Amino acid sequence: MGNQKSLKLVLVVMLVSFLTLNSFVIFKVFASDQLSWSRRAAEEAEEVAAISCSGHGRAYLDGVRVDADKLPICECNACFVGPDCSQSLPDCIADADSGNPLFLEPFWMRNAESSALLTAGWHRLGYSFSDGSYISEELEKHIRQVHDIVGNAVTQGRYIIFGVGSTHLLNAAVHALSLQNSSSPAKVVASIPYYPTYKQQTEYFSTKDYYFGGDVSLWRNNSDDTTNLIEFVTSPNNPDGQLKKAVLHGPNVKHIYDRVYYWPHFTAISARADEDIMLFSISKLTGHAGSRFGWAVVNDENVFQRMSTHMTMSTLGVSRDTQLRALQLIKEVLSQRGKEIFEFGYITLSNRWKKLNETISISTRFTLQEIGAQYCNYFHKIRGPSP
Repeated sequence: MGNQKSLKLVLVVMLVSFLTLNSFVIFKVFASDQLSWSRRAAEEAEEVAAISCSGHGRAYLDGVRVDADKLPICECNACFVGPDCSQSLPDCIADADSGNPLFLEPFWMRNAESSALLTAGWHRLGYSFSDGSYISEELEKHIRQVHDIVGNAVTQGRYIIFGVGSTHLLNAAVHALSLQNSSSPAKVVASIPYYPTYKQQTEYFSTKDYYFGGDVSLWRNNSDDTTNLIEFVTSPNNPDGQLKKAVLHGPNVKHIYDRVYYWPHFTAISARADEDIMLFSISKLTGHAGSRFGWAVVNDENVFQRMSTHMTMSTLGVSRDTQLRALQLIKEVLSQRGKEIFEFGYITLSNRWKKLNETISISTRFTLQEIGAQYCNYFHKIRGPSP
């Protein structure tokens, strides 16, 4: 009797296993049959994503291929080489001049499915959206939502304009604030240390309406009421991470607030920014610098219209594909009210800041500025620095 019971039990287990396996296979076949034009693209994306680059690089769909029928090769991070990026360069020098926001890559790998995007070949072939604009209404709505949840900027009653990264919006804002046909061209100024692109871009695009005027200290005691000044205020500042405020004030002074780093993973959110022009970018929010997407929150309608004209004349708006990707990424940020990405980013950056402090403290020639802990309205607690 015992053997018969055991045999029956084995047969039952085998039957259940068989049905489960077949159900899985049937489901996979059925699901696969439901995919038509997207199947090949999805399979290729999965195949490239599975390429191992030893954690020190990445293979991309548009990467270099040795042969047309081969998979793309690994593109290694700085200081790593080899077919799979496994070889480190012992004498590699750290380049502190600039960087890529790759610290958020592990977060997006962890959320690969929910952040993935697959577009059809006929997606947005036209120049504009159905309402004739170059701005996705849905994306604008989600941008307002993320600012509302984070509490880092006032957007109600404000206009939003898109740019090819915040860099594209810098000169658009300068153009919009400078007076046309004025006998006194506007002086564009910023507080040292400032983001060098302010100077480089202003000088490159300089017209009879404006030019770069240097450090704000040169104009602090200016008594000439006819001098028009446009001050760049970067808060948090690039490169020192300080929360800055405008230095110059007066009837002929206008301000452009570069707020791209004003997110909880970089700094404590102390209050909703409420300036006339505020610039943001997805490269600092989600780490997708290569997507080249930024936006400006603008208070004055005339300034908004002048910026819009500038953007239209230069690009006919931001790529519709880029706007779609930005929408998908911001949706993922909003899925947990930003908690997951901002906590991941904050922990990663604060740990790096601690390691950098420990390393620099050994030196007798270099020091880092001290940044104290602050209360963050988003995290609802006092948090340490993570510039």
